[in-house]
Amino acid sequence: MRDRSAPAALVAALVLYAAVCAAMPSVWKGHAKISDVPVYQRYGDAVARGSVPYRDFRLEYPPGALAVFVVPSLLTNGKVGYARAFGLEMAVLGAAGVVLAFLALGSLGATGAGFMAAIALSAAAPLLLGPLVLTRFDFFPAALVAACLAALLAGRDRLGAAALGAAVAVKLYPAVLVPVLIASIWRRRDRRDALLALGVCLGVVAVVFLPFVVIAPDGVGWSLWRQLGRPLQIESLGSAGLLALHHAAGLEIHWKSSNGSQNLTGTPATIASVLTGAAQAVALLWIWIRFARLREPRSVELVAASAAALTAFVALGKVLSPQFLVWLFVPVALCRGRRGSIAVAALVLACLLTRAWFPYRYWDLVFHFDPLASWLVVARDLTLVGLLGLLLSELRPARGRARST
Repeated sequence: MRDRSAPAALVAALVLYAAVCAAMPSVWKGHAKISDVPVYQRYGDAVARGSVPYRDFRLEYPPGALAVFVVPSLLTNGKVGYARAFGLEMAVLGAAGVVLAFLALGSLGATGAGFMAAIALSAAAPLLLGPLVLTRFDFFPAALVAACLAALLAGRDRLGAAALGAAVAVKLYPAVLVPVLIASIWRRRDRRDALLALGVCLGVVAVVFLPFVVIAPDGVGWSLWRQLGRPLQIESLGSAGLLALHHAAGLEIHWKSSNGSQNLTGTPATIASVLTGAAQAVALLWIWIRFARLREPRSVELVAASAAALTAFVALGKVLSPQFLVWLFVPVALCRGRRGSIAVAALVLACLLTRAWFPYRYWDLVFHFDPLASWLVVARDLTLVGLLGLLLSELRPARGRARST
């Protein structure tokens, strides 16, 4: 594909993206199934009435997320008005992620079929995951992560660090990219630049968090614990293993709602949580160390390490809500070569498997451990583990490898 056709491909992707978003009546009429929008509206309305987050009401998310919760409350009235405004916010942020992916692909020198597949995947979240992408706020941190990667690939290290700090202040998961950011800058430039970038990243986080820590330290502490101390959610890899044992070997399992999700309980769930948590920690440490040991990390390895760290966090975590797949679209889309194409296919498969049970069979899964939904969860989670393994293979030492972008 010639360079002058790249903008046309971006426009086509954005048009398709906008058309799919528009064709979601449940979002625009305010009755999407299993939506988090009513929760966000309670937060936004409380702030609009003058209440202080963390002090006057409990907010389970980092303070950076308030930006997208409050604006619809200030501009609209009622459930439907809020839902429409919030959906529009997410649609715009998702489109921003597509544009940032386009810029990052330009820095990678992507052309031809690889470019087309990457830009298509970056715009495909609404098509592959449905209304949930506009009824959760995950497009917000995902766009900031995309901005971070685009800036780093363009050599704008401090801008990338600032974007990553903002992403962490919105939703904590991008913190797994901080070691990758620092190692990349340290190897490409020097220790001083890496430490300056770390200071920028942490400084942005501090600017967002510190006022609320001063005003309501207990409220902020409760919020962080609620996010970090969650039990084994029913769609996670550990739960998938227990669901498989339940149907294949008759293992007795139980569930309860807490921490805003439906979770498996009891000794088997505790053991599964510990094992998957340990696997997650080992995988992340391996990614960080392996990437840091690369003498001259290339752009393709920066992308692979970033995608691998995010996938490890998602695939091996105690919680694996469907919207978490939104976090992977741009990083996986940026992966190049044959493995990158397979990674794209794996992510698409994981999304399709998710759509096969969510949202329509979700409560069958929860209340009855529905066999079909259970095995679909198992298949989806194993697909993500396979995606992780593929991305890890990209981080082997560069000796003997062909240079490619």
